[in-house]
Amino acid sequence: MQPKIIILRGNSGSGKTTVAKKLQKILGHGTLLISQDVIRREMLYVQDGADTKAVDLLLQLIMYGKENCTSIILEGILMSDWYRRLFETIKNEFENEIYAYYFDLPFEETLNRHKTKPFATEFGENEMKRWWKEKDYIGIIPEQIIGKNMTENEIVDMIINRIGH
Repeated sequence: MQPKIIILRGNSGSGKTTVAKKLQKILGHGTLLISQDVIRREMLYVQDGADTKAVDLLLQLIMYGKENCTSIILEGILMSDWYRRLFETIKNEFENEIYAYYFDLPFEETLNRHKTKPFATEFGENEMKRWWKEKDYIGIIPEQIIGKNMTENEIVDMIINRIGH
């Protein structure tokens, strides 16, 4: 049985990581959670950009998940132009088992959410503005839009219902 891949994308502070962790707990054992921040900033310690070395490791982890897991959750900012090769591969490998979501929140909302996080002092408004990209949709993979008025639990429930778990 082909595993499902759930893609959670959006700007910093939009709630992707929190939703991803809740989904992993609900989906249970055999669910691989791949966080772009962990791969890029913690494991590889590389810059983000058009030629980031993170793409190759993300692809290897996704292919591992395809062979060994029931579900894969990929979460991160994952700018559509910088990660185009990643999305093209996902589209080819997973076909009808892709569930993609884009957290489309106003900058002020992401800034407010960021201030509530334990790591809020690691970076602030200036960095978030520099990283900000408005409506950065993938294009080649349809994404369901998540707005600021949905709660974490509503988002999780929507995804769980959509994937048929």
